[in-house]
Amino acid sequence: MSRPRILALAACLAAAGFQPPAHADEGMWTYDNFPAARVRERHGATLDGAWLERVRQASVRLSNCSASFVSRDGLILTNHHCIEACLAENSTKERSLIETGMLARSREQELRCGAQVADVLQEMQDVTAQVAAATRGLDDKAANEARKRRLTELESACEKAAPTGKVARRQKCETVTLYSGGQYFLYKYRRYSDVRLVFAPEAAIAAFGGDPDNFQFPRWCLDMGLLRAYEDGKPVRVERPLRIDFAGPAAGELVLVSGHPGGTDRLLTVAQLALLRDTVLPPTLLRSSELRGRYIQFAQRGDAERRITQEPLNNLENGLKVRRKLLDALLDEQLMARKRREEAELRQRAAALPALAGLGDPWADIEAATRTARALDLPYTFLENGAGFNSRLFRYARTLVRAADERQRPDGERLREFTETSLPRLEQQLAAPVPVYPEIEELTLTFGFERMREWLGPDHPVVRRVLGAESPATLARRLVGGSRLADPAVRLSLWKGGKAALEASDDPMVRLARDVDAESRAVRKRLEDEVEAPTRVATEKIARARFAVYGTGVYPDATFTLRLSYGTVRGWDENGVAIEPFTRLGRAFERATGQEPFRIPASWLAVRERLDLQTPFNVATDNDIIGGNSGSPLVNARGDVVGLIFDGNIHSIAGDYGFDAARNRAIAVHPAIMREALAKVYDARELLEELQAR
Repeated sequence: MSRPRILALAACLAAAGFQPPAHADEGMWTYDNFPAARVRERHGATLDGAWLERVRQASVRLSNCSASFVSRDGLILTNHHCIEACLAENSTKERSLIETGMLARSREQELRCGAQVADVLQEMQDVTAQVAAATRGLDDKAANEARKRRLTELESACEKAAPTGKVARRQKCETVTLYSGGQYFLYKYRRYSDVRLVFAPEAAIAAFGGDPDNFQFPRWCLDMGLLRAYEDGKPVRVERPLRIDFAGPAAGELVLVSGHPGGTDRLLTVAQLALLRDTVLPPTLLRSSELRGRYIQFAQRGDAERRITQEPLNNLENGLKVRRKLLDALLDEQLMARKRREEAELRQRAAALPALAGLGDPWADIEAATRTARALDLPYTFLENGAGFNSRLFRYARTLVRAADERQRPDGERLREFTETSLPRLEQQLAAPVPVYPEIEELTLTFGFERMREWLGPDHPVVRRVLGAESPATLARRLVGGSRLADPAVRLSLWKGGKAALEASDDPMVRLARDVDAESRAVRKRLEDEVEAPTRVATEKIARARFAVYGTGVYPDATFTLRLSYGTVRGWDENGVAIEPFTRLGRAFERATGQEPFRIPASWLAVRERLDLQTPFNVATDNDIIGGNSGSPLVNARGDVVGLIFDGNIHSIAGDYGFDAARNRAIAVHPAIMREALAKVYDARELLEELQAR
């Protein structure tokens, strides 16, 4: 269940609003503020410090998802859709590992995921006071720059302070903003950059039901995959991996999700929600819908075209459904009315506290900033956010061009994505041998040029200069055909050559990135100074008000950092129909049509008579999750894995703005179907023995 970020503009606008005390089993809690006493009171389970430490040390953050260590030899359990990029990286036009699946029967057969990393959170340090000291007494713009500079300094000092030797290179430090600026933390991770594919089922069973079933329940998806972390050429030795309880959970049982939810907007102000509703989401949906149509049309040309569009089309269709339901939620007047009431109540209660007498009106400040944001949205989307240059080759070129410029500046003055602590990850991504298919590049780049010309207008200076007398299709074909950036060796040569190499390069994608960089930077700078800066100051003030009124007994918005949510195995009522929390294997065969997306793979059909058709397949719980939680372990009170989160029901999408305990449901793969598949379908006995080892 990957939740696409709603443009970088929305991230710049993240702000604090009213969050009432958590009710039911709501909340994506940080590990340092987990409500263990509340869980003990409601569910009778004691989750002490040792329990939290063990689960935290086994929880893994991938570059795009969550995961967990499930063996002493570095085996990582996550979702099939979380490793699709790695499967695509190791595929060709003639053979797609997404379609066929893969099983490494020896360590030598495990395949490198060149762009993947696995992070394990080691330590959390509160640095709120240090960030506040750096911005004290400054105006909005100066405070924004000082804040970023201080965050960069903290990250750099943290990594430099790591022990010398190999371990130092494996420590990754990141500053984390909580409560929209109410708190700042420094998170220290152990990073593993050598991650390899071990097992993936066929897409037909991993995503059985495809887009029609996506975000629905009942479900029958074996959305699982196994990776292995290596260091120094050997599998990572994990002291305390999570044990899989293949019996799974019982109805009503307490279950917890330990993962990295990507982002929620529950603390946005009403003005910011209106910005998303009116300005950000509708055009994004229009563009995504048209691009999906082009992908589908292209995929119908033949088997090779279908294979190379599979991964981007899956991601696009998932994002479309998410954005559509997010817009539906914001068009629900009941939701907006509740948000207005909650905001008004916090403002009223804050105004009555003498300690907040100098607070001003940060809500009005944010509303003023959103008016500027509306004017900047289109140029920001197409230029800085790259919608007008929708191409992997262009993204490589922009990274190289900007890195060459930024590396000449002092670390604290760089764009945050190019600080010294960020460079190793950028170099890894540039070096990764990800296939670049010219046909797809031409398709997406042509589309980007056409939409940029349509939305910004043919007389916009960037549009006029970029297109000149060429058509979007002709220009895209020339740029893609002339670029050598599909070769990792060429990218690394330019990366290491720095500014001189980039200025001397005659690669057409590099020239394009150089040509549009000034305008792109200019619109970004305007947004940072006129929207982000006043918004950040205002959100910190609102956070102060919230803490003064309610304290810290509430959870912050999700930020793709480690969280723990608790709930129970539970169905729900859908228009008077009781939805049971478990599905079973036999029903998958009954629903199968033999045609995509309801086709069961031949490997399963061949052993159907040997399968236990009563095996639990998927399970629903009322845990509070969001995109980014994909691949999270579902654990019981003993800390054993009893499920693998892979999706939510359709109501969970609106969970971006608030949790509905009656209808929001998380969906997990039941461990019993994992064992049934590994043992009887894929004959992966050695792998199953490793998972079952105590």
